[in-house]
Amino acid sequence: MKVILKETIPSLGELGTVVEVSRGYARNYLIPQGKALEATPGNLALFEQQRAKLLRRQEKEKRAAEELAQRLSGTVVTLAQRVGEQERLYGSVTAAMVAEALAAQGFEVDKKQVELAEPIKQLGSYEVMVRLAAGVKAPVRVDVVPEQ
Repeated sequence: MKVILKETIPSLGELGTVVEVSRGYARNYLIPQGKALEATPGNLALFEQQRAKLLRRQEKEKRAAEELAQRLSGTVVTLAQRVGEQERLYGSVTAAMVAEALAAQGFEVDKKQVELAEPIKQLGSYEVMVRLAAGVKAPVRVDVVPEQ
């Protein structure tokens, strides 16, 4: 099924691109979430009329994300966790924990925006990237310390 993307989706393409996706993905996710329109001649004409407005909105969101990235850059998050032998954690530090700690410091970040290559399972200091918008990332240092 061909759809017109109403926003940039990293795995599919840029705003305004006509892409071929499976029918289920389009009908169950992209169209209901407002991320795409079915690529009919009427929708193509409608989208061309709205393209400028969507581009302005996307640019505004990107500028806001860049400002947040500047404020977020260099932020240090300290997470106290229970530890066992050899300084291994009982659980692991997840993206949700990092997002929650950032929210406690006043940053609006969703757990889906926190990029962990793998869950953190040992004490130490780690560099974690926070994806704020397409092409806008900010590094955050996560210090995992033993719980007292």
